[in-house]
Amino acid sequence: MPIRQLSETMINQIAAGEVIERPASVVKELVENALDAGAVRVEIVTAGGGLNLIRVTDDGSGIPEPELALAIARHCTSKLAEDIHDIRSLGFRGEALPSIGSVSRLSIRSRTATSDSAAEIGIEGGRVLPVRPAAANRGTTVEVRDLFFATPARLKFMKGERAESSATSDVVKRIAIAFPAVRFTLAGSDRSTLELPATDDSAEGSLRRVAQVMGADFPDNSIAIDAMREGVHLTGHVSIPSFTRANALQQYAYVNGRPVRDKLIAGAIRGAFADVLPRDRHAVTVLFLTLDPAIVDVNVHPAKADVRFRDPGLVRGLIVGAVRQALADSGIRAATTGAAGMMAAFRPGAASYGHGGPANGHRSYEASYHASSPAGFDPARSPQRPLDMGFEGFDQRGLHENEQAAFDAGPLASADARAGQSEAAETLLGAVLGAARAQVHENYIVAQTRDSLIIVDQHAAHERLVYEALKNALHSRAVPSQMLLLPEIVDLPEEDAERLAMHSETLARFGLGIERFGPGAVAVRETPSMLGETNVQQLVRDLADEIADNDTVETIKGRLDKIAATMACHGSVRSGRLLKAEEMNALLRQMEATPGSGTCNHGRPTYIELKLADIERLFGRR
Repeated sequence: MPIRQLSETMINQIAAGEVIERPASVVKELVENALDAGAVRVEIVTAGGGLNLIRVTDDGSGIPEPELALAIARHCTSKLAEDIHDIRSLGFRGEALPSIGSVSRLSIRSRTATSDSAAEIGIEGGRVLPVRPAAANRGTTVEVRDLFFATPARLKFMKGERAESSATSDVVKRIAIAFPAVRFTLAGSDRSTLELPATDDSAEGSLRRVAQVMGADFPDNSIAIDAMREGVHLTGHVSIPSFTRANALQQYAYVNGRPVRDKLIAGAIRGAFADVLPRDRHAVTVLFLTLDPAIVDVNVHPAKADVRFRDPGLVRGLIVGAVRQALADSGIRAATTGAAGMMAAFRPGAASYGHGGPANGHRSYEASYHASSPAGFDPARSPQRPLDMGFEGFDQRGLHENEQAAFDAGPLASADARAGQSEAAETLLGAVLGAARAQVHENYIVAQTRDSLIIVDQHAAHERLVYEALKNALHSRAVPSQMLLLPEIVDLPEEDAERLAMHSETLARFGLGIERFGPGAVAVRETPSMLGETNVQQLVRDLADEIADNDTVETIKGRLDKIAATMACHGSVRSGRLLKAEEMNALLRQMEATPGSGTCNHGRPTYIELKLADIERLFGRR
């Protein structure tokens, strides 16, 4: 087939294949256009998951009538000056409208603030309709009907109506977080209405918008981030380690106000939380990167979903360092969801109270059950008996204090250890984790503060303390290494061998001694002693892959930390060990002084806090 020039319609349909993947892509492009036009109110209406109808209405500056024809022509835009490296708007290519019009029935109705009337233009499958007068308020309304009718093959790849509607909701929420001063409404016959009222551009207003999108729990379980390094400014919020999700869908990242799904940023978030979260849990984050447009390239993906930084190591280091520092500075905090679950368990109906014997066969309960059930048990003497509502049974002996005293002198039913009978010192009650009151079931420390009740898992808490101490000892000096009897030669691609050689000094601090061994190979002469007999070939290849991806050597550090975690797990206070009052209080004070002690090495919470107000609500006092 000879080389020939493609038609304008074919060119637009090819561009649409890159930019318009699904209805959510259309909504994204149209909402970004509205925001670039200075809109403070954006309304989106969909039908049929967006395949039948998408209508986006804004109150922005509008498009003058003479420019409507240009607006639907390829590579025509008002957002880009002569410098491609100085992009300060969400859109800049001028491809979205002609691409959408080539695969759908598109109409644009717009009016500027200085115009007496509106004008409308349309495209049907790439065929441009003439401009005509119309009636409209200031702003622009873009209506897309019968999406992909001109390319029926694309319809076969669309998911169900509910999936497409959900994807559109996610796009709107993702954009809305970056523009808190704009009111967003998403409605239609295929969905429940989503309304996001405008707040303001302040830090408090931004957090209120985040709460609208991510739920009211997030602000109470998040830590503010604000850090600057070499002209790159990072702000936002990240969840505390005990507040997590099963996937990374609630990790939002923005570069100069543009929502992105960038692999480098996602990897940095994962690295920052690696020490405090289990592998199957993910942090909840909203991070904003602000930097000079000249040092970030947003023109690397057709849909502008990815970006490329001039110095990716700087950005990754800033995110990891800022998040870890914020986690350390935030002190010890428990997720409010833990208290909510605890309250749900305490509510009537949450457990069965009609058992006739020990619960779950637990030894502590079983012992107290049999101890309080002697032979010849008299129901009339039980403190759990129903109260006499009349006065006939009230005789000269008063309230039967002598009989009741027999029960008061018995053993405590649930406490394995008591933290002293006297009132806790006022200074201890004012501490974050308060004063230890008791140890129950030989594993849980019950503590009291001025306004809350705290339950601590002693094994999980001590495991984190031992782990942090081991890590500090491990990384405060060079890691001891062991010399290999014969150097291990690892064959690698030339570029991987070169990258490893460049990081040889850093690797040596972690106990891994490598050097170049001819072209495309490295010789490993020393390995960290803590690793014992390890697969050197696999370790070196993993390091080479990580350096290629992130320009870091976290793999070997992660392996050493994993060994430290295992040692901490086996060397910490075990469940079933009785602790004295002094030991319990000492453990609480160590937790308060140790960063990250709100979760254990495996990501489980080390304590749960129940506020006094919540307890009063359980008993109907509030």
